[in-house]
Amino acid sequence: MDFDLSPPIGVGPLRIGMTRQSANAALDSFRDLSAVSESDRPGQRIFRPSGLMISIHCMRDMLEAIELGRPSAQTDRVIFRGLDVFAIPARELVQRMGEYTSIEADPDDPASLVVSDLLLSFWRPFTADDEPEEEQGYYFSSVLLARPGYYDTPAQAAERLQQSS
Repeated sequence: MDFDLSPPIGVGPLRIGMTRQSANAALDSFRDLSAVSESDRPGQRIFRPSGLMISIHCMRDMLEAIELGRPSAQTDRVIFRGLDVFAIPARELVQRMGEYTSIEADPDDPASLVVSDLLLSFWRPFTADDEPEEEQGYYFSSVLLARPGYYDTPAQAAERLQQSS
């Protein structure tokens, strides 16, 4: 199954800004009832038979972020603008996305990259761009799609509040 990332809207039936109850139901719709994982946590995350993890993050009864973890099998793909974000080496994905938007390394974690304009972030446990055998560093391990303002610094959040008043 393909999971299309559509920032800032969401992924499939998971829509940023929906209620927690609706988000729980949407998350459940991704579950494969023929292979329920013992790692599933209702209202938090599911694991599909491919190993793809889908996690929801709610605050104040509202879905504010969706995280997807790299599957171990290609039966599930996470797609952004035609790019399979977990099948393309991290360095190549950054280069290809950098052709149309700005991507910045997290100052606290250089293996984590934030695409603020698109409300996306990509993470891997460490950087190993030149070691294809080292999948955890060669490919991204997770992608997070978030609500507008999710990546704001305190100063940016204050400015956003002031603009909306």
